[in-house]
Amino acid sequence: MTHSTALDHSIDDVSSEIGDEELLCQYRETGDRKLFEQLMRRYQREVYSYLRRYIGNTEMAEDAFQGTFLQVHLKCRQFDSSRRFRPWMYAIATNQAIDVQRRNKRHRMVSLDRTPNDAEGRNVSWSEKLVGGTPDPLAVASQQENGRWISEAVETLGESMQQVIHLVYYQGLKYREAAEALGIPVGTVKSRLHAAVQRLGLIWDETHESAAE
Repeated sequence: MTHSTALDHSIDDVSSEIGDEELLCQYRETGDRKLFEQLMRRYQREVYSYLRRYIGNTEMAEDAFQGTFLQVHLKCRQFDSSRRFRPWMYAIATNQAIDVQRRNKRHRMVSLDRTPNDAEGRNVSWSEKLVGGTPDPLAVASQQENGRWISEAVETLGESMQQVIHLVYYQGLKYREAAEALGIPVGTVKSRLHAAVQRLGLIWDETHESAAE
């Protein structure tokens, strides 16, 4: 093993042990690309999954993904080290998604892709549906006949409610983190989630009452 290779491994070992915030700060101080690559490896799958669900188009999601990490690089000197990295990054990712949609003159959002009942047909609350333990709701939706209706229902909610649903229920951000990412108060995150859940339930009732007539 060469001295350079050994040093590279040493950097990787150290960077894997430090927090995201410290890793970004070290990168902006040293410019060492390996530190940035380590940060990307931590989040690339998570961020791409978020963008793919948010936008609903693979090509556009890839554009937004590239833009997200480019902006993390360009704005690293603006990062406030007293803040958490994850919500800051999601703020950038969300803005990139919106920009890509605007550039393509498309404003589609991906559905929650969940059926109104659980696997056993049990009637569960909308909150339970949203936070179900399924690792990939998209895969489940493709196998369940009622998955499509939620796609249409979610698209009627408005962008602000869809954003909090994706951040909190899909990506697992805490209310505080989602609030930081979107630049809104925590109370607003909660109220938008509540409104979204209520609206989904109402749409479900209206749809199936009409079908029964």
